[in-house]
Amino acid sequence: MPVEMTRARFEELVSDALDLLPQEFARAMNNVVVLVEDHHPEEPELLGLYEGIALTERDHDYTGVLPDHITIYREPLLQMCETEQDVIDEVAITVVHEIAHHFGIDDDRLHQLGWS
Repeated sequence: MPVEMTRARFEELVSDALDLLPQEFARAMNNVVVLVEDHHPEEPELLGLYEGIALTERDHDYTGVLPDHITIYREPLLQMCETEQDVIDEVAITVVHEIAHHFGIDDDRLHQLGWS
């Protein structure tokens, strides 16, 4: 049975997950915003999505660019969890996964590292 949780509580869990990042990673994040949405309009089962130019792909021409977006999708995460602790764990995994994309780590490497 899916977990019921207010949007405010879910956003708090995303914020808590961001606070778990080591300071050197948090400081290295550049021009990125983290958002919470209910679900992806075309892929409703998607847990999170990174959209932007990874730090490893940026060069001297990277100026005046709108922020990258990391979106965490609330409904599919709540659907897959049975307890609030499950939500806490899955939100943290999803946040780390999407931030890894910001740092240029692809899905294959994340899978090798156990973050898929």
